[in-house]
Amino acid sequence: MGEALPAIPAHPLPVAVRAPGKCIVFGEHAVVHGAPELLFALDLETQVYVAPGAVTRLNGDAEARTRNRYFAQALDSLWAGGGPIEVRALSRIPRAAGLGSSAAFVAALAAGLGAATGGIDRPTLAERSFQIERGAQGVGSPGDTAAVIGGGFLAVNGGSGDPLWTVRDGDRRWEVRRVEDPGWLWVVAHSGIPRSTADAVRAVGQRLSRPDGPALLAEFRRVAEEGIDAVGSGDRARVAELMTRNQELLREVGVSHPRLEALIEAAGPAAQAAKLTGAGAGGSIVALPKPGEETDLVRRLARAGGLPFVVRAAPSGVSLANEAPAG
Repeated sequence: MGEALPAIPAHPLPVAVRAPGKCIVFGEHAVVHGAPELLFALDLETQVYVAPGAVTRLNGDAEARTRNRYFAQALDSLWAGGGPIEVRALSRIPRAAGLGSSAAFVAALAAGLGAATGGIDRPTLAERSFQIERGAQGVGSPGDTAAVIGGGFLAVNGGSGDPLWTVRDGDRRWEVRRVEDPGWLWVVAHSGIPRSTADAVRAVGQRLSRPDGPALLAEFRRVAEEGIDAVGSGDRARVAELMTRNQELLREVGVSHPRLEALIEAAGPAAQAAKLTGAGAGGSIVALPKPGEETDLVRRLARAGGLPFVVRAAPSGVSLANEAPAG
């Protein structure tokens, strides 16, 4: 295995946990079908606070188990037979935006429950968090939860060196490896259009079942493999070329959206490249700014109706925090 990441230590309730979001640079959708993916932990954060309670509630809602599939899956998987708990979650990550809001919540809650039951190592946390998110969505791959748990830049089914861990789902397996962080600033912008990951994944699966599907998947694979190498070597120009090509492929499989295309066009003068990130059909874009033009890029995206953030890779994944979230 690759570098050993620190486990989540044992900690009695109450416990507070922080988790970053995620941003996919290459390979979304194709990773579900075994192709590589490159993503990084996004330095927008979710905090989850878990304490003993009179009844089990999420943000004061005693019916949350029936309203929130992620919460229900986590409780069923990791807290069966446990006592009632009071859970509070506070997040800077826009919901349904393709930036990992559900993965951050799931990983933070799973880490908190793991800490309360004796501690949990990160490979196990990655496996359990993926199964929770997969159970809630019905489809997907472990890239989102891997980034949230591992921090930094990670490759799924790509890269070189020993894997940090392997996630299995039936006869499918995904190996997760560390990729060198080039240290760049990025800009993500939410379109304001919510999307359903499950619906988009199913639609792409149907598209790839057509006669030209294998050729499309092979091109997704090539772009992601070359993109992983280009990011790892810090080749901005090559990364930009491959991001543009990746966006063309995502249009081809039908997951772009007029609002995303408007944001990509608005980013053009201040960005080396821009593409959708996440499931698409709404959600967000990620742009690689021209050096020194981050502020101009943010202004252009805001004028075009996006909600922009200047971000970089969060070096650490999910971790215990010292204080409960406010509110």
